[in-house]
Amino acid sequence: MASNEFGEVGAPFSRTHPFYFGFLGALGALAAITLTRALASASQVFVLILVSLFIAMGLNPAIEFLRGRGLSRALAVIIMLFSVLSFVTLFSLLVIPPIITQSNQLITSAPDLINQLKSNSTFGHLNDQYGFLDTLQEKSTVWIKDDKFVLTAFGGIVGVGKVVLNGAFAALTILILTLYFMASLPQITKIAYRIAPASRRDRIAKISDAIIARIGTFVGSQILVAFLAAVFIGILSAALGLPYAISLGMLIFVCALIPLVGHFIGAAVVTLVAFSQSPTKGLIALIAYILYQQVENYIIVPRIMKRNLAIPGLVTIIAALIGTSLLGLVGALLAVPIAAAVLLIIDEVVLPRADTK
Repeated sequence: MASNEFGEVGAPFSRTHPFYFGFLGALGALAAITLTRALASASQVFVLILVSLFIAMGLNPAIEFLRGRGLSRALAVIIMLFSVLSFVTLFSLLVIPPIITQSNQLITSAPDLINQLKSNSTFGHLNDQYGFLDTLQEKSTVWIKDDKFVLTAFGGIVGVGKVVLNGAFAALTILILTLYFMASLPQITKIAYRIAPASRRDRIAKISDAIIARIGTFVGSQILVAFLAAVFIGILSAALGLPYAISLGMLIFVCALIPLVGHFIGAAVVTLVAFSQSPTKGLIALIAYILYQQVENYIIVPRIMKRNLAIPGLVTIIAALIGTSLLGLVGALLAVPIAAAVLLIIDEVVLPRADTK
């Protein structure tokens, strides 16, 4: 029998009491807000994890190909890592020095280039009406004289340091995470499949493996599209007599791997290099690049994606646009394979159930 030393025990608190309900509701809302803020604070980390996992799944078909030739997974991962690092090193040696050289030459010759544009009848007439070339010439002269163009563009010395350090840290983090994901992807998927009920585990595993394969196919398709763009720009650069044609091709190869916005970056670089030679070459390069981009967007990419990922070209473009609007670059990278995965689930799960009803 309970002691009455501290008084009589009262009746249990009613769970239907407004205070009890309000307290639990407020506690749940507080927990949700705290969790949301915690996830928002760690959003950059989640982005790095998603990018690393996406790259690992994209390289997985190549690893499986090497395993099919009798190599162990560890050796296949090492070969893939060595191949990626070799490409990055070759890209850095061939592309970065010409970009720095061309940028310095372009900045130095900017006033002369603007004078050449003024001598053109069309640009001269527009400049007489709006004066944009005069303004640009004044700004470029000040930047060259003060030698502050790069520092101004990145927000000063501290801004340049932050950009370099953040980029190096993100690249190193992605490299390490990708290595771990590539090495342990079978173990990760095996553990994830065990969460599913035993009666459905085999089907879930097969569908998930097909999704991973489609992501790998998407990466392979992007590499093929980027290779075609690099070949075109290399030939165009050689035909126009632009310097560093091979380096420009490699640069476009990397830029074309970035959905939607990659070609804007590549077009800007190629056009600036061409304009540094002459306005005529600059206009030809810009027009040719724009025409090729339209051919790629409406002919090459839809056909490759439809053949390899079995999704309509319109869905490819819409998925990329929606992904970019939601998550930016990461959303653009993940949108098309996610769309392919959704269509696969619809074909294998939703439509069969709808047909039986």
